[in-house]
Amino acid sequence: MDRETSNAGKAEQLEQFDGASAKQCELATGGEGDTPPAAAVAAALLSALETTRNGDLLHIASSERSAADITQALRHFLPAADILYLPPWDCLPYDRVWPTRATMGRRVSVLHAVAAATKGPRITVTSVESALQRVPPPSVIGQGFATLQIGQKVDPRALRVLAERTGYVVDDRVDEPGEIAIRGDLIDVFPADRDCPIRVVLGVGGAISELKTYDPITQRSERSLHRVLVGPASELMLEAGNEFDPAAMRTIPMEERLVSLYSDLPALFDVASTASICFLDGLEEISLARVLDLIEDAWRGRRQVSAMARPAAKQFYLSREEWDDSLRDRHCLRLTIPVGRIPKFFHLPRAAHEFAEFAQARASSGFSVVVTGEASELRRAERLLDRKFGRKMDPVADWPQILSVERGSLLKAEFDLTDGFVDEPSRIAVIAAADIFGPSSTANAGSGGGIVEPELRVGDLVVHEDHGVGVLAAIEQIEVAGLQQDVVKLEYHGGASLLVRVEEFGRIWRYGSEPDAIALDRLDGEGWKKRRQSVVREIEKVAKRLVAIANARSSQPAELIKPPRADLARFAARFPYPATPDQAAAIRAVMDDLSSGKTMNRLVCGDVGFGKTEVALRACAAAAFCGKQVAIVAPTTVLARQHYETFCRRFAGFNIQVAHLSRVVGSTETRKVKDGLRSGNIAVVVGTHAVAAKGVAFSDLGLLVIDEEHRFGAKLKQSLRALAPCLHTLTMSATPIPRTLQLAMAGVQEVSVLNTPPAKRRPVRTILAPFDAGSAKAALLREYRRGGQSFFVVPRIDDIETAVEQLGRLVPQLSVKIAHGEMKGRELDEIVVRFAAGEGDILLATDIIESGLDIPRANTILVWRADRFGLAQLHQLRGRVGRGRMQGIALLLTEPGKELADATRSRLSALVALDRLGSGLAISQRDLDLRGAGDLFGEEQAGHVKLIGVGLYHRLLQRASSIARGVPGSDTQLPDINLQAGGSFPESYVPEPAIRLSLYSRLFRMSTHFDINAFADEVEDRFGAMPSEVATLLEVSRLRIDAAELGLSQVDVGPEAIAISFRTKASASVRQNLIGLDGFEFRRGRLICRPSTKAGVAKLEVLRSVIDSIRSAHPARELNARTIAGQSTTGP
Repeated sequence: MDRETSNAGKAEQLEQFDGASAKQCELATGGEGDTPPAAAVAAALLSALETTRNGDLLHIASSERSAADITQALRHFLPAADILYLPPWDCLPYDRVWPTRATMGRRVSVLHAVAAATKGPRITVTSVESALQRVPPPSVIGQGFATLQIGQKVDPRALRVLAERTGYVVDDRVDEPGEIAIRGDLIDVFPADRDCPIRVVLGVGGAISELKTYDPITQRSERSLHRVLVGPASELMLEAGNEFDPAAMRTIPMEERLVSLYSDLPALFDVASTASICFLDGLEEISLARVLDLIEDAWRGRRQVSAMARPAAKQFYLSREEWDDSLRDRHCLRLTIPVGRIPKFFHLPRAAHEFAEFAQARASSGFSVVVTGEASELRRAERLLDRKFGRKMDPVADWPQILSVERGSLLKAEFDLTDGFVDEPSRIAVIAAADIFGPSSTANAGSGGGIVEPELRVGDLVVHEDHGVGVLAAIEQIEVAGLQQDVVKLEYHGGASLLVRVEEFGRIWRYGSEPDAIALDRLDGEGWKKRRQSVVREIEKVAKRLVAIANARSSQPAELIKPPRADLARFAARFPYPATPDQAAAIRAVMDDLSSGKTMNRLVCGDVGFGKTEVALRACAAAAFCGKQVAIVAPTTVLARQHYETFCRRFAGFNIQVAHLSRVVGSTETRKVKDGLRSGNIAVVVGTHAVAAKGVAFSDLGLLVIDEEHRFGAKLKQSLRALAPCLHTLTMSATPIPRTLQLAMAGVQEVSVLNTPPAKRRPVRTILAPFDAGSAKAALLREYRRGGQSFFVVPRIDDIETAVEQLGRLVPQLSVKIAHGEMKGRELDEIVVRFAAGEGDILLATDIIESGLDIPRANTILVWRADRFGLAQLHQLRGRVGRGRMQGIALLLTEPGKELADATRSRLSALVALDRLGSGLAISQRDLDLRGAGDLFGEEQAGHVKLIGVGLYHRLLQRASSIARGVPGSDTQLPDINLQAGGSFPESYVPEPAIRLSLYSRLFRMSTHFDINAFADEVEDRFGAMPSEVATLLEVSRLRIDAAELGLSQVDVGPEAIAISFRTKASASVRQNLIGLDGFEFRRGRLICRPSTKAGVAKLEVLRSVIDSIRSAHPARELNARTIAGQSTTGP
């Protein structure tokens, strides 16, 4: 009966049509133009599959991300079916950067499968971008595969020839898709369509005796195989005797090579000739117009850059007419998916409670509720339901089983879904773990992507807020109420020690750098209290001054910038990638600033390649579309030139004139630009500091964008901001300068942090080692063989001549280009632009390439005498590589035989340690930590930092600035909750003391349920299902936040009663409401509650019910005010 219920709505979900007779249907997804969740689309596709003629379905999704998410959901929902995903190229149309071998390998493998007859249910998912690309003939693709199996004889030379013809790179070390190494009887190959490489061992007579996967990092063999299929690593398959030319891979777009090689390139629709074609109704037209517009823009750009561009290459992509013709005689389906959305519980103050209530309510109303996620997430969700309603979840394996289960059930499935959905016709509600606990990236981002404190370690100098400077000597265990509890041992002057319980860990701060001589405080002395009081008074003065400056700036009225939505949407559609969540949030914040009527002063802080430029482009478009002028300033002519070209491409066709102003622009052109700015004809100017030069005047300048702000001096930035009154300012940096960083930490500088890396971006592998000729040669040749380019950076111009001679000896076959700051502007610009266009194998340069240079095919950088560069400089240099999809490698080379100073080694080691994506902000903080805090207003503040340490200084400055801004609750701390068994991280759960210490310090600085929920998700992911002690610890932390929101200052839980103190005297209405509750009374200003209590966790449940009772006693307006204060609390 349930299966019939599911199929009853099929007619409502599907409209079958034949090409030209199709009519549009309304997409009902909770909002017009809204894209339904990927899992909901997957469920609809399974229903659509049953209506196809031969069980073969091709779904065209609106974007690459949607296609990937739908594919993932389908593989979970119907694991027995053949689910294929055809990705688009991971490069822009007509780009001289070719698609990666991994992407082409996966495409060729899928195309090979699509061309074959289906043996069972098959769904192929792709995007509009991919469906518009023509593909190699299936007959050619089929010739590029090789089967390897145990016992088979292999001719290594023939295998190498086939591999080179089909796009593989011969290398000594195989660790990326599309590479092969043949060493006698041992063959390492990384099939381009697989996730791991294969090791082939040849035995007697050349027969395969072993076939194993291996780890690409450790190179150690892992799992044995019997058979493996090795497919092409390119869609361009050459004739025998030919091989790929690395230089051609950098200069000729793949489209041109394919069109010239194959006389007939079929469309995907021709290859999938037997499949029914499926679209989401209403989205096809939008996506098709966007992608066709992007392709046309790219073609025009290619024609402008190269007169050699072949007109035939334009035929590689289907035109609109060819698209329509391909669908005219095909069996097509358009889906309408009337689904409901699942709330994002993790955004709610009591996420666990809200989830459990929602699931129970849906199940009670006759819905099957399916919770999906990893095993650890499902255990957490089940505990929540069990604790709240005493209900368990039954496991299910696939979508047909979900359909067959009786409605009203609670189910769990190990599906990795991005979003849940409610299927009303089928009466099924799917809740993804990401809906409950937040996206997986949340846990990795710490506490929501803000600026975080460095971790504490044993041996660090620390500052306790009440006792002063000491040494964090150890983490120990003591017995409390029969349970082992962690404490921290702090050592002070004269060998005195202090044991600090875990609840106070939030009051311990890292001092900062390790100076030669720091006097420890006396544990029982008055020196610390007097010193702290003095510093607090001075910090309050500084905070008031900072806030006064910020208020003066924000109080200046600014013209509202609210661009036409249609124009801004068209402009945004030209961005070829989906915005990351951080980018989207930053763009929203910038748009809110511009439309607030106050002058914007925002810092966008994001690592190299994380999308800061796109945020700036949207801001510039908003201003330009409102008739305001925009100035974008970069520190170097090279970066300014790159930005100019980017802005020209994006503003093409919008009737917005973009100009360039720097030393490389001739005097005649400079005069024209100045005239255009003065008259208002030029809307956007991109340049260096020349934008603020004498004689430059604007007609109506509304927005200033400063890129790489850490490269500009304070005076220059001030002169730039003085270009116009009430000027909106957007600054961007991967490694903010100390003053900017401190202003951000104080909450005075508006900040948007981009923490999410671009899709498929990998961290740059960073190696610190003495210079070795053999290793340097191997790295440069490896990059050349895979079609890439390298940087060789030296600290001084005087070092270039020596480096040229050295490179000539090491790699005489490679072409070396030279760039440094003493070159004439035009000469330098031309060299870098031509290198970016693919001319040259190595760019030998000084640190002039540090800022913003974007060359996606450059994946290796060697930095000679790395000890002569600053930490932020090295991070910026490292950011020049790995910007495409290939693994980036950074070799930090020091002089052989020279011992590095301890401080220098610490600086370089910090860069190696912080090699994850998005580490730029952490490097700024570490640099600040190593060099000392610097100052905000002279040496005086630097002295204050030395007195109380970096961590506490930032905390006090943050608190003082919040008070100065009048933020409610800024001067309050989270209350103490004294519970004999308050929870812990048991040694059996987290054995490493340093990790337990880090977890405690992070947890007790958190001030929102969102942070704690993300932290809980991370803990379970790292260490497994959490024991009751950890669950108790997290619940106590949540209760502290709730207690602070209600105005409580202390909670003491005894064996028979709970005593509660308030920060301020409870209002008369609250007292009256509480006294009316059974077991509640006020005695000597404290609330005494005498509920029935039990030992252990039951005590915690009683405390929760008491706090809920206090919440219900508060009038709504009073609680709302306290809620604002609670949300403003930033620390313990």
